[in-house]
Amino acid sequence: MVEQESPLKPAWRPGSHGNFAAHVGVYLSETAPGSIVQLAAWPGKEKTVLQAIKTVAGLTLPDGAGGAPGEARAGFGFAPGKFLVIDEQEGLAERFLSALDIETGTITDLSHGRTAIRIAGPKAEWVLSKLFAIDFCPTAFPIGAGRSTMHHEIFAQIQRSAPTQFDIYVFRSFARSFWKSLCRASEEVGYEVQ
Repeated sequence: MVEQESPLKPAWRPGSHGNFAAHVGVYLSETAPGSIVQLAAWPGKEKTVLQAIKTVAGLTLPDGAGGAPGEARAGFGFAPGKFLVIDEQEGLAERFLSALDIETGTITDLSHGRTAIRIAGPKAEWVLSKLFAIDFCPTAFPIGAGRSTMHHEIFAQIQRSAPTQFDIYVFRSFARSFWKSLCRASEEVGYEVQ
């Protein structure tokens, strides 16, 4: 498979930026999962899709908006009957196609249409709260949980993957614009691009 060039490349500036009076507030990076797959269950088929996620990806997702982060795989429900599953290996969509039939729901491979951005650090919630009108505190947005939201016209799917870490999935065509907004929002607390 031909490796795609990152859409962030023209705006990528490794190193430290912004206000460092109180040290680095956040660390920004691009991750490169091998597979990003969206599953949508037909009404009444949610449990079948959840079982397929467990069988194929090894993830036990709650029947709702929770999720399960891991080192090689992650997944979360982001709407009724809709799930996003991420794997470090390619070919996840094909494995789901073998496990589910058309009577169960839909499988959409988003691997080449999304860019995965990670924000981590003690000020991650603060920075994201400047961009999105959702509650990022741990009680409202626990580890593993995922949310679908918008920053202006940019659709984003966000998962809290660690206590002070979030993975954000945006359309590849909007990734550079979102990245620039994220960097600007991070300047106040100081950020490091890794």
